[in-house]
Amino acid sequence: MPDQSDAGGPEVLTLGEAMVSIRTKAALRLGGEAHLSVAGSESNVAIGLARLGHQAAWIGAVGNDEPGRLIQRTLRAEGVDTSYVRFSDTDFTGFIAFDQPAHDITRVSYHRRGSAGSTLTPAECTAAIAAAGPKLLHLTGITPALSDTARAATIAAAEAAAGIGVRVSLDVNYRGRLWSRSAAADCLRQLLPQVRTVFASEDELDLLTDATDPVAALLGSGVEEVVVTAGGKGAWSHSSAGSLHQPALQVTVVDSIGAGDAFVSGYLSATLDDLSPEARLTRAATSGAFCVGAYGDWESLPTRDDLTLISHAHGTALR
Repeated sequence: MPDQSDAGGPEVLTLGEAMVSIRTKAALRLGGEAHLSVAGSESNVAIGLARLGHQAAWIGAVGNDEPGRLIQRTLRAEGVDTSYVRFSDTDFTGFIAFDQPAHDITRVSYHRRGSAGSTLTPAECTAAIAAAGPKLLHLTGITPALSDTARAATIAAAEAAAGIGVRVSLDVNYRGRLWSRSAAADCLRQLLPQVRTVFASEDELDLLTDATDPVAALLGSGVEEVVVTAGGKGAWSHSSAGSLHQPALQVTVVDSIGAGDAFVSGYLSATLDDLSPEARLTRAATSGAFCVGAYGDWESLPTRDDLTLISHAHGTALR
């Protein structure tokens, strides 16, 4: 698949930290065979959108090292525009380790403090937005938790995008190992005036508002869509037109890591296609169902042609 930068500029920009990932099927301390790949919420979303036929670009910094080159190569192979990637000669590429200390339990270990990804700056983000002129900017609550500069970059990017009429979406994606709930709330609430679509789990809504009815408060503040995910209970979308529920699709769950990013990529894809709220939820749930069916953050994300496959009965052989 060609680099999407050859197709006239990206529809979607997203920014954050991508890391090299290491996965083992048992406790990491036992050693043994490991699988090497890449991971990162924002790059996952970019890959998901590219697979669904959209022009997506990722803004980020990696080390000028072999792990950094792996990230660039992987994103380019998936059709993600890497024109806005910076290689640092002084900072390393972060990595993340996934292991399974017990059946059906995944443990995550981060090795990212002081990484190149945490050095993202407001200047490079705003310059990319001005140059690309995308339809949509996607942000998460992970990036501003990485460092003061990454936080400033996230806020500056949201303001720059909204200032030129670019739609901004925000996935709360709270990570307790990176910052406290109070610090997250302080930052995310600064972003809200620029945000039009919010993605949050049920237990993340209080990070955005203290209101007893958080959805109503968010919709009253200028946010146009509040999408609330609830795992096996499905997801809800709320807007001025009302509320809709999408049940979770019944599939065998192999690995839940990356399911939220898959859901977001499906929803944003349908938004870019100007589909109805119902169709947005359906595509989001379908993308999420594909992701949980195999190991890896993004490896099993669907293409547009794949989307109908989920409707086949379990065990179907397509001949």
